Amino acid sequence: MNILHCLIVLAVLIAGMLIYFKIADKYHIIDKPNERSSHTHTTLQGGGIIFYMGILLYFFIQKFHYPWFFIGLTLIAAISFIDDIKPQSIALRLVVHFIALLLMFYQWSLFSLPWYYTIIALIFCTGVLNAYNFMDGINGITGGYSLVIVTALWYINSYKISFIDNNLIYYLSLSLFVFIFFNFRTRAKCFVGDVGSISIAFILIFLLGCLIIKTEDFSYIVLLAVYGVDSVLTIIHRLILKENIFEAHRKHAYQIMANELKIPHVVVSLIYALLQALIVTGLFCFYEWRYLYSYLIIAILSLTYILFKKNVNK
Repeated sequence: MNILHCLIVLAVLIAGMLIYFKIADKYHIIDKPNERSSHTHTTLQGGGIIFYMGILLYFFIQKFHYPWFFIGLTLIAAISFIDDIKPQSIALRLVVHFIALLLMFYQWSLFSLPWYYTIIALIFCTGVLNAYNFMDGINGITGGYSLVIVTALWYINSYKISFIDNNLIYYLSLSLFVFIFFNFRTRAKCFVGDVGSISIAFILIFLLGCLIIKTEDFSYIVLLAVYGVDSVLTIIHRLILKENIFEAHRKHAYQIMANELKIPHVVVSLIYALLQALIVTGLFCFYEWRYLYSYLIIAILSLTYILFKKNVNK
């Protein structure tokens, strides 16, 4: 993509976002704060639809690359957007998620491998989709964290090993910049919504899966380390407390920082993004020992999480 191409795509995405704001305002697609929310103002919901818009532009302009992935993304964005407007049953959403993921697996040619790879991938990818959704709760966290991962994937694709069409990463990055402009602020213009958090998770899973399949290197999972540790340990904590893990809550570390400790949302989001960026940098620096490095990072993050929770409870 040259500069002119980028500017045109950026202009189209900004226009698309502004049009969506008009639609969301007219039809009251909004998020009203409740006792579980980390915000206090009624805000437009579903701004993360811009991620789907970016991939939609890529798909048509770049001659229909990765069609099965795109169909899966369309399904998962559609059910998530409907859920933002009117909550749908967990069963229906899971069925659509499974269908979308199976289409992605077909794009990966995963079905040529033994059947149990598909089962493992389905469980793992479903977990990542839901974890990404759970982790979206304060201004800027989804946009900032995702941009770090996308930047890392772009660097790997450009300078290490080519595993995906770089234009897809450029279109996705531009959509992230547009969303961050409207969301990464003290009072956000819009929230990402399920359509955004689930869609961006689906896209990142696709990119990360392409990389792992191409390199046969599972250490790249560490690109999701911060979100992963916070999500998994929070679920474990809630299970210990015998809580319903499908109900809304405020027990993630980032929620405690923003709500109980009163750290500004944008500061907490920056901490998460910068921490993940530091971990990615370490992966590149210690690539020869990447598996040991990954284990150490997960152990350190887990210990930090546990100590943080203990201190907060005291």
